[in-house]
Amino acid sequence: MKIAILSQKPSLYSTRRLKEAGEQRGHQMKVIDYLRCYMNITSHRPTVVYQGKQLEDFDAVIPRIAASKTFYGTAVVRQFEIMGVFSANESQAISRSRDKLRCLQLLAREGIGLPVTGFANSTKDIDGLIHIVGGTPLVIKLLEGTQGIGVVLAETEQAATSVIEAFRGLDANILVQEFIKEADGADIRCFVVGEKVVASMKRQGAPGEFRSNLHRGGTAQKIKLTPEERSTAVRAAKTMGLKVAGVDILRSNHGPVVMEVNSSPGLEGIEAATNVDVAGKIIDFVDKNAAKGKTRDRIQY
Repeated sequence: MKIAILSQKPSLYSTRRLKEAGEQRGHQMKVIDYLRCYMNITSHRPTVVYQGKQLEDFDAVIPRIAASKTFYGTAVVRQFEIMGVFSANESQAISRSRDKLRCLQLLAREGIGLPVTGFANSTKDIDGLIHIVGGTPLVIKLLEGTQGIGVVLAETEQAATSVIEAFRGLDANILVQEFIKEADGADIRCFVVGEKVVASMKRQGAPGEFRSNLHRGGTAQKIKLTPEERSTAVRAAKTMGLKVAGVDILRSNHGPVVMEVNSSPGLEGIEAATNVDVAGKIIDFVDKNAAKGKTRDRIQY
């Protein structure tokens, strides 16, 4: 097969591992900087052009779209889909998961466990918003934040009010969520490929840090999931329409709750913690499912 990895940098660990895993299985792998692609949007012969050449005869693409480049990145993925090329994650599913509010609303519609979450526009409604999530301490999140950036733990009502007013004063959209104290600064990353969790790890935040992101000094180790956690991760990915996803779960007193569904989960942490060839699992999934014209998203909203 001829497979394109849509990534800005060939040197990134996840990109390198996908390329290696594909080549080990006899596939022709090409890393393409999706930001350098341009498109001919036409009814008769839609094309993607890269470095002056039309990208033709690809059987599949594996999107590795940065959160800050979602708009253009998904446009490129969508163009490949129009051309009949199979995508490991479809453009609509990537867009759906990147909108944190939309993601949570869709998960809630499916009855998937979530932290109690509030959303409001006006600072005049702050008191009601804090009340909805059960009071302080609570977590305030920027909708556009990634890797723990723009996530604040407010210990008191005064602190919560000040942070919310500050964010809204900058016209930033935020979510307010209950603080899951019993998680003790840890979460679980479930790596879903197809409709199966292929690897899972527990990420523990650094001392004094409630965020467990490895980019913020957290540590990771392999963990065994409960059947409910496994089911929750698979259902969350399926609700987004994602075939490759990192589903982040907290263990709460009322069962597993989903914090985020990531459409371009990193491979370095999960492979190091679990010794699972996750890149190979992704390539095997693409190999098995990449049929021309098979890209069809049926999820509403």
